[in-house]
Amino acid sequence: MSLAEKIKVLIVDDQVTSRLLLSDALTQLGFKQITAAGDGEQGMKIMEQQPHHLVISDFNMPKMDGLVFLQHVRTNPTTKKAAFIILTAQGDRALVQKAAQLGANNVLAKPFTIEKMKAAIEAVFGALK
Repeated sequence: MSLAEKIKVLIVDDQVTSRLLLSDALTQLGFKQITAAGDGEQGMKIMEQQPHHLVISDFNMPKMDGLVFLQHVRTNPTTKKAAFIILTAQGDRALVQKAAQLGANNVLAKPFTIEKMKAAIEAVFGALK
């Protein structure tokens, strides 16, 4: 069993198309355990019920944005060990710095390629194969 097959991934993005693109890319990389949520509030409920190893979360979302969601993940004893990659279309250095300060493991810019996604994940977990 590859490392990718062992990692439970939670995708949190308010755009259905983005969730589908992320899920498809993850599947192509060998991930099998993929869950999706439409915003940070839903993502946090899922994480509290069944912690995942990796969260890939959009920054800009209604109800709870990616940074607030990241803060909740990092301050909850049940979820704080999860790897967290923030996904953003913005090339905003302040956002990237804030995400790093709050404990994000990496940042993935939209639009992304499968290769860039793989590199972002491998920077956290090591080689997936």
